[in-house]
Amino acid sequence: MNILTQKFTTKHDTAPFTQIKNDDFSPAFKEGIASAKAEIDAIVNATETPTFENTIAAMSYSGAMLDRISNVFFNLHSAETNDEIQQIAQEVSPLLSEFSNDIRLNAALFEKVKAIYDRKETLNLTAEQETLLDKQYKSFSRNGANLPEEKKTTLRALDMELSKLSLEFGENVLAETNAFQLHVTDEKDLSGLPEGAIEGAREIAKSVEKEGWVFTLDYPSYIPFMTYADNRELRKKLALAFGSKGFQKNKHNNQEIVLKIVKLRHERAQLLGYNSYANFVLEERMAESPEKVHSFLNDLLEKAKPAAEKEFKQLTDFARDLDGIDQLEKWDGAYYSEKLKQQLFNLDDEKLKPYFQLEKVLNGAFTIAGKLYGLTFKEVHDIEKYHDDVTTYEVKDENGNFIAIFYADFFPRKGKRNGAWMTSYKSQYVKDDKNERPHISIVCNFTKPTETKPSLLTFNEVTTLFHEFGHALHGMLANTTYPSLSGTSVYWDFVELPSQIMENWCYEPEALALFANHYKTGEMIPMEYIQKIKESASFQEGMATLRQLSFGMLDMGWHSKNPNNINDVKAFELEQFANTQLYPDVPENAMSTAFSHIFQGGYASGYYSYKWAEVLDADAFELFREKGIFDTETATSFKDNVLSKGGTEHPMKLYKRFRGQEPKPEALLKRAGLL
Repeated sequence: MNILTQKFTTKHDTAPFTQIKNDDFSPAFKEGIASAKAEIDAIVNATETPTFENTIAAMSYSGAMLDRISNVFFNLHSAETNDEIQQIAQEVSPLLSEFSNDIRLNAALFEKVKAIYDRKETLNLTAEQETLLDKQYKSFSRNGANLPEEKKTTLRALDMELSKLSLEFGENVLAETNAFQLHVTDEKDLSGLPEGAIEGAREIAKSVEKEGWVFTLDYPSYIPFMTYADNRELRKKLALAFGSKGFQKNKHNNQEIVLKIVKLRHERAQLLGYNSYANFVLEERMAESPEKVHSFLNDLLEKAKPAAEKEFKQLTDFARDLDGIDQLEKWDGAYYSEKLKQQLFNLDDEKLKPYFQLEKVLNGAFTIAGKLYGLTFKEVHDIEKYHDDVTTYEVKDENGNFIAIFYADFFPRKGKRNGAWMTSYKSQYVKDDKNERPHISIVCNFTKPTETKPSLLTFNEVTTLFHEFGHALHGMLANTTYPSLSGTSVYWDFVELPSQIMENWCYEPEALALFANHYKTGEMIPMEYIQKIKESASFQEGMATLRQLSFGMLDMGWHSKNPNNINDVKAFELEQFANTQLYPDVPENAMSTAFSHIFQGGYASGYYSYKWAEVLDADAFELFREKGIFDTETATSFKDNVLSKGGTEHPMKLYKRFRGQEPKPEALLKRAGLL
């Protein structure tokens, strides 16, 4: 008996991680696919007239076993992978692609959906049902259901190829990240580095049985080195390694893969009757079209560029005066920015870190969620975990009703990809009058506690934790009927609103008072530090905005035009960066070959949405500012109109219901000090 194919009999039906073996996955996927196919066949072969309930709703609830298996497997593939799991991913990804194509290209099923879609005006549907119907219909039409047979076959082949390429891309980036180590044996090369970074590097060295200190391309190791290490040559060495992931003459080179992916995506969009891949993607976004995205990015560029150039000149002059640096290079940016920031605000991460002990910051996020949304988080020890580092919580509302399971996984390890993300093991939905509650997880890469110190966060990591926790609240507070519209299943350029709005509380004295206490003495963070955190929040915001815009423009460059004449990744990038470039180019480096967001994650034609969501979050937080950052009425409105609604209606409708108006970019420009 395969545990993955049975309904879990654990507390709250949580995943029984300790009982799952890698060998279970392949057979479980095959059984899950067969079971989901049978459910779809039953819908297709039903002889009754197609109705919303027997077709659209039935489809939404189908494939539950397969979803459960996929959620467990792909979350482990990201957070606790190994060679065996990577091998299984290569094997099952094409099967899953083929299965989803079997559904999307099932003519008889589409006929039933279309019959309902064509008479939707007469059906008296709720807003959520209408959205689901629209989504189901488009999942066919946008995946070739209206195409003639031979074109459907072409589409299938494209999708299989794309899913393989994107996996390969990610595995190459991971291999390149793991392959590089900066091994330091001379203590003077550690000059400038904070104690925590040195201690972390010694522990990495021990774990790989080397003397001295080892720095890697993982963020908790890479960022402190680039920010604090006085040795410019070593910063350069590390930066070159970081920037050349997927761009070296070896078997992990991603250049061909990048070119193949953009060309296949374009071909797929054209096949479906769209001008470009971006046109295809943006039809299902708040932004709606490439033209709108370009004008959004260019508008922000126009406002941010003068500030960015001014800031860059200030930084250049500062580095020249301080160290006689003639030409500021990319590996100097973080280092001199930190020094300048310290000079201007006398505030550095090392001063702040003692006030941001991981456990206290997490409890602070819990307390804030309690004040805003009436939630309580209780650590529990009777829920299985996939690694000892994970902590598990039961989440309840103010009346003691069970709301969600929350997993938190905070430290780097070999089988875990870089960065931070929120994910779910089970979505919320309502079926047979039972509200199934979600299992939500956040995964980050913060510095591990050492023998002498707890895990202390940089301020940037504090905002990262709050950001992912905001996504988690979106998942936990979900209250929709259908699983495919629940939680974070929203338009991509809306999904960052709940996460980014949470970051705002990190800058508010009232909120910091709840968790920013010195890990040794317990004293609260001094008011002057809070003041400086607020003042420094817009430090170099012009440069940061330019950087984000450059990534968004590179993404749109790859996806909003015909890419068939592009054959040099690097040359193409230089063209895209022409308007946003401040530092001299580094010939050995490329961005695209490790731009996992758009070539492995789902951000293709969507990178602009970070900035788009910043406009939403700044505008939304203005209301909290006006009414009070813990104002219950505002929080309840945000929960009822945004967090609990998932993707049940068009996001602009939901947003306007909360805010009373469309978002205005002024709030963002004001917050960023660019007005």
